[in-house]
Amino acid sequence: MNHIEIHTDGACKGNPGPGGWGVLLKSGATEKELFGGEAVTTNNRMELTAVIEALAALKRPCKVALYLDSEYVRKGITEWIHGWKARGWRTATKQPVKNVELWQRLDEIVATSGHEIDWHWVRGHNGNPGNERADALANKGVDQIRGRG
Repeated sequence: MNHIEIHTDGACKGNPGPGGWGVLLKSGATEKELFGGEAVTTNNRMELTAVIEALAALKRPCKVALYLDSEYVRKGITEWIHGWKARGWRTATKQPVKNVELWQRLDEIVATSGHEIDWHWVRGHNGNPGNERADALANKGVDQIRGRG
C-alpha cells in the first residue's frame, strides 16, 4: 500500500463569501498540488471540500497521513459523524447537520476507498510547511474565483 502525506486547507474571504481550497499531496519525492474555489461559500465548506478532493484524487487504496487545521472536519469525521448518522443526519440538538451533502460524500469516500487514514490536526498559520503550502493553494483558489488567478 502506497504511503502518502496530505495537507489540506480552506480559505474564505467573508463567511459566507468567495472561498478556496488547497491540497498538497506528497509521496516520496513526488508532490502534487490541487486547488479550486467557489464564488459564495463558507470556510467550513472549503475545509471539507479540500479533504474530499484530496482523497478523491487518490487512484488506489493508500496509507494516508492527513494533516489539516480544521477541528470541525477532523472531529466531524472521527467523532461526530457516528451520532449524526444514527440520528438521521441530525445533531444532538435535533438540528439538521450543516453541509450534510459534503459530510455524506466524505463519509462515502472514507468508507469505500480502502484508504487507511490517520487524521492529524495542526495549528494553522504557525509555520508548518505543508499547512502553509495548502493555505497558499486555498488562497490561489480564492483568487481564481475572483478572476485574479
